[in-house]
Amino acid sequence: MRFDHAGVATDDAAALAATFGEVLGAPVAHEEAFGDLSVTFLDLGNGYFELLEPLPDAEGAVPDYLDREGPGIHHLALATDDLEAALDRARESGIDLVDESPRPGAWGHDVAFLHPASTGGVLIEFVDH
Repeated sequence: MRFDHAGVATDDAAALAATFGEVLGAPVAHEEAFGDLSVTFLDLGNGYFELLEPLPDAEGAVPDYLDREGPGIHHLALATDDLEAALDRARESGIDLVDESPRPGAWGHDVAFLHPASTGGVLIEFVDH
């Protein structure tokens, strides 16, 4: 596995993208509406920042996170070439899974999340490349 991206919950993805673009030289690599989110990927050269901005009246994990914690790192994502095998390893290691099987994610990738209660308080996403 390798680092893929850090998911950052924000109320203003455009402003944060402009800041990261200026300070880090991180251009926008991809933008899309995904479910109730506006998703912007910034290219860091060795991975991405995924900016997650809830659309108006959105409900779900990211809006709940913003209400509870405020803006900040929501999750860390690791790329894998075999998502099913990665989930099996996690399951066999006693990790609680948010997703028992892969589901569609942003940018057309299949994804699955590990529960932060089993991973030191960090929400981990596996991304199938």
